[in-house]
Amino acid sequence: MAETPPTLIDLLRHGEPEGGTRFRGYTDDPLSEQGWAQMRAAVQPDEQWDAVVASPLLRCVEFAAELAGRLGVPLETETRFQEIGFGEWEGRTYDELHLSHPGRLDLFLRDPARHTPPGGEKLDDFIERVTAAWLELLARHDGKRILLVAHGGVNRVILCHALQIPTQNLFRLEVKFAGRSRIRVLSGGDEPFPQLVFHGSPQP
Repeated sequence: MAETPPTLIDLLRHGEPEGGTRFRGYTDDPLSEQGWAQMRAAVQPDEQWDAVVASPLLRCVEFAAELAGRLGVPLETETRFQEIGFGEWEGRTYDELHLSHPGRLDLFLRDPARHTPPGGEKLDDFIERVTAAWLELLARHDGKRILLVAHGGVNRVILCHALQIPTQNLFRLEVKFAGRSRIRVLSGGDEPFPQLVFHGSPQP
């Protein structure tokens, strides 16, 4: 009996949205012209996936739909891969928060579970929904190659889960616009065995 080939998941963060860098969790801004260029540059012409999975927010799903159509592969959207909600910080820039809430942003980055933005989504709830969607994706696409187009926070949670990094260290992982990571998941044994192939590069 042939062994199941490894599952390959490429994590791709969206490119720059209209309005530039700011906290935009649930805020549904589309990609800027620069963001579209970043996304297209992150994918090589000869690359192929069995399916493209995306957050339903515009900055992810519009590029995902374009790519899936070009490749002739299925497009799946998954609401649980939406970014964490930032509450009252939505739409604010880093500089604005440093001025209005000195020190608060630093506390959030160092310990996000204990310093949720006012009205924001609890980190434990965010981790729970992303992890559940991730495990279901692996089970559904066992042995396939998948591109997941999502967000910085989502990709950090997946990387922490795969590498068993404590989630309090979530923001120690840098995930740039259109940055890519690849996780190879070996089947067999008592549970899947994920390996990080590369991280933080737009190129394989």
